[in-house]
Amino acid sequence: MVTPSASRVSRVRSTSLLQAPEGRLRTSEPPFRPECVTQSNHGGCGVRSGPVQTCVGAGCETGVVPPAAVPSSTPVRGVLDRLATADRVDRLTHVEVLAPRAAGHAPWPDWVHPEVRDALAGRGADRLWRHQVAAADLAHAGRHVVVATGTASGKSLAYQLPALSASLASRGARGERGATTLYVAPTKALAQDQLTSLQGLGLGVRATTHDGDSSREQRDWSRDHGEYLLTNPDMLHRSLLPGHARWSRFFGALRYVVVDECHHYRGVFGAHVSHVLRRLRRVCALYGSDPTFVLASATVAEPDVLAGRLTGHEVTAVTDDASPRGEVVLGLWEPPFTGHLGENGAPVRRAATSEVADLLADLVVDGVHTLAFVRSRRGAESVAATASSLLAEVAPELASRVAPYRGGYLPEERRALEQALRSGRLVGLAATNALELGIDVSGLDAVLLAGFPGTRAALWQQVGRAGRGGQDALGVMVARDDPLDTYLVTHPEMLLGRPVEASVFDPSNHYVLGPHLCAAAEESPLTEADLPLFGPTAREAVDHLTTAGLLRRRSARWFWTDRRRASDLADIRSSGGRGIQLVEHVTGRVVGTVDASSAHGTAHEGAVYVHLGETWLVRELDLDEHVAIIERADPDYSTSAREVTDIRILGEREHRQWGPCRLSVGGVEVGHQVVSYLKRRIPSGEVLSEEPLDLPERTLRTTAVWWTVPAAALDDAGLATADLPGAAHAAEHASIGLLPLFATCDRWDIGGVSTALHPDTGQLTVFVYDGHPGGAGFAERGYATARAWLTATREAIVGCACTEGCPSCVQSPKCGNQNHPLDKGVAVDLLDLLLGVR
Repeated sequence: MVTPSASRVSRVRSTSLLQAPEGRLRTSEPPFRPECVTQSNHGGCGVRSGPVQTCVGAGCETGVVPPAAVPSSTPVRGVLDRLATADRVDRLTHVEVLAPRAAGHAPWPDWVHPEVRDALAGRGADRLWRHQVAAADLAHAGRHVVVATGTASGKSLAYQLPALSASLASRGARGERGATTLYVAPTKALAQDQLTSLQGLGLGVRATTHDGDSSREQRDWSRDHGEYLLTNPDMLHRSLLPGHARWSRFFGALRYVVVDECHHYRGVFGAHVSHVLRRLRRVCALYGSDPTFVLASATVAEPDVLAGRLTGHEVTAVTDDASPRGEVVLGLWEPPFTGHLGENGAPVRRAATSEVADLLADLVVDGVHTLAFVRSRRGAESVAATASSLLAEVAPELASRVAPYRGGYLPEERRALEQALRSGRLVGLAATNALELGIDVSGLDAVLLAGFPGTRAALWQQVGRAGRGGQDALGVMVARDDPLDTYLVTHPEMLLGRPVEASVFDPSNHYVLGPHLCAAAEESPLTEADLPLFGPTAREAVDHLTTAGLLRRRSARWFWTDRRRASDLADIRSSGGRGIQLVEHVTGRVVGTVDASSAHGTAHEGAVYVHLGETWLVRELDLDEHVAIIERADPDYSTSAREVTDIRILGEREHRQWGPCRLSVGGVEVGHQVVSYLKRRIPSGEVLSEEPLDLPERTLRTTAVWWTVPAAALDDAGLATADLPGAAHAAEHASIGLLPLFATCDRWDIGGVSTALHPDTGQLTVFVYDGHPGGAGFAERGYATARAWLTATREAIVGCACTEGCPSCVQSPKCGNQNHPLDKGVAVDLLDLLLGVR
């Protein structure tokens, strides 16, 4: 999928575009009032779009909500104009403008049930777009289909039309359950949103969610009566498939399986989900059904290939987007240097979260409904709190209309925030990527991104949260102080106008395949005929599991023999196992949760933890009981864990010679141990103390790409031995930062180790490894594109304006050694030697 053609303004250094009077946002409506909430869930007396509606908010001078999104392009550019004032103009490095697109309609298919058509027409869907009809026709005909059109292009109708029609048409005379549909979403929030949409149709189709928030009574009702079941891969893996005998009538009547936001399934998670779906196909066959798969995504390359790898079926792709779209304006924004010096005397740019908080407050004051995406949970809390504080100074009535949203909240807290955003009670929301997916939030005008989200696909997915319903939309990506973001805002051609990335995952990863074969055997004994469903390496894996005693072969079938639940062997989210509950010391109340994989670094004894704007101090971490005891506190410092990492090579799979240097890919074992944490004064970041910790080492067997430089080559190049540790360390950091541009991964999906003399190679060695057991395909992608990847790494270091090295080039926010030692200049010399530049 290629991003739409666009006009560009690169490296904006004048104010001609930004100061054009006709580009400014002008409105004659009365001031924005926080109590104004409309009946149409748009909210506010600010700049909104759509039909004029009665305002039910107290104190509104007009009683009328003005039209929301602007019909012309200038107001959107005017919003950017107001943000990029004279003192900020140099921060806007690039402006990308995507032209509006007209709608293309198609007639309603004859097979759509009359009640479905009437219900949708009653909600304004009196005409369908061409891609909706094309995908729905294929699904109705029993063809597996993936619809890959833009954000807010109405993909839901592509599967709702055939699914709802089948349920209504096949019901018994007394209303007995007819054909069923299983909807699978990567998040609970998206499933809840879809449920709200279905219930709003008033069709009487028995739709319900089945997830971790569902009560036992609701689950029983779902099993016995549900027709349209909305769940996630986790519940399918741990509940529905292991208990399939209790769900036999549902599976026996299963007509459609919907896999929404399928681009989300990449890396190890994608490999796990591909096997969960194959287990689903096998269970359905036990009860005589062969469901049609319908997949959907706004941002995915080669959608038919991805859908086929996920489901094991041949899948037809529908990609011609016929939905209308307003003008989209995307600005790339680089925060300025602060004038302060950080570690190693390096200059420090203003934090992206601080810049986004300022922009969010500015937009909220103007009544521009805005969603700010922030990478971390702590960052989302910080942005919301800072924006609220800024608003309290200039417009106190708006301070309460900004909130954070992230994982770790309790279910009722998440639902309340989602409803507040839909209703317009919230004008600004700072969220993690928990809100990246297709939750239908009408009326958003702008999206702010605190940093590149890791892939071009995720960038367009997040920007697409604004401008729904054909509105114009504004997106601003604020660069973080790291090599990739700095490189992209100064090389926009690497980001824009290019196809989105192909999803990468490896279903043959034995750490993934083995547990799912065990789970399948527990669900029903495996046969030879079943094995091709799980891929060409399944037979080898079954033999290994049999030798290990987990499976037992009897009469040409393999049985699960262990007393454990086989589904517990597969950690499909790679969370590191059972999560850690954060429990309040005084009351015993569960405040939130932390993934087991991140607990050592974020929930250790003495850690500062932020939840819904409140600061807590961790008193105790009990890894055996999976509990962290916390208490309310207001320390004047933050905490960051210090980790040591060791790596050893298990085996080289492939290599290439680059002159005297060698590039390799293979298996490695990585050892991690959090040994201490730093207390840093707020807001200066000054280190107050380092406190020791006694936590166990964790080991990871995975895949890595690495390169070596022999001592003779280093001597010939005149590189001093004393400079090599800092040079290798700096090159490692920068290469980790740039790999997400070439592999479908996030910086936090990968790790690295560098050493001037590694015991396994006897040479200077730099490793970049996948942060998942067995590997996720990222290191292999790095190996395949190593020349382009490492050349971009060198360019990113050379192009940075600092002299000694900074977070924009060679410093890393996740460095376990607190960014010591680092040598920017010699790192360039080292990469020149590797690439053959010198």
